[in-house]
Amino acid sequence: MLNIISPKDFKTIPWKNGLGETTELAINEHANLDNFIWRLSIASVVNDGVFSDFSGYHRNLVLIEGKGIGLQYDGKNTDHLVNALDVASFDGGSNTQGQLVNGAIKDFNIITAHGKVSPHVHCYVEPQKVVLNIAKSSLCFAYSLSGEISVETFQSETSTVSVGSLAKLSFNAKELKGNLTHVTITGENMIIVQLELKNIEL
Repeated sequence: MLNIISPKDFKTIPWKNGLGETTELAINEHANLDNFIWRLSIASVVNDGVFSDFSGYHRNLVLIEGKGIGLQYDGKNTDHLVNALDVASFDGGSNTQGQLVNGAIKDFNIITAHGKVSPHVHCYVEPQKVVLNIAKSSLCFAYSLSGEISVETFQSETSTVSVGSLAKLSFNAKELKGNLTHVTITGENMIIVQLELKNIEL
């Protein structure tokens, strides 16, 4: 099943540390900021500082706007995101310090619970046609920074997702003849997220 989540359905909520706001694109059902399994969001970072503590979670952070940011974890390893769609992957419980390169940035966040979700995040700058295998125990999301996304499901149904909207794909056992199906996603400047859920019903 393909659901298209439009910006009017996004929610604006405070950061966990209270130092800013985030736009929540999607979150698992019956969840909140203190108790969730997976969550996709977009945030603006306007100052250097400490990121919120998400102990028990893994974070993937994608730069989507701005000149860049450096992320240092527990005073040791550092990631430098300088180009659009650069990705950092780190433990949400790390003491993460963000240092802006030259002014504010926006980032796309995928936060998933340890032991419950295996996240796979891929970014495509150039125009691409991406064929994905999706299991009945997984979710897939697609988001583009520029241009429309075309999504073709295994039923040969094609849908168009406008810029700024989020495509969400999930298939239950009744919709699949086997354990896997394929979906084709076409676009550019895309973030594609696959979440493998462990012993969790869709």
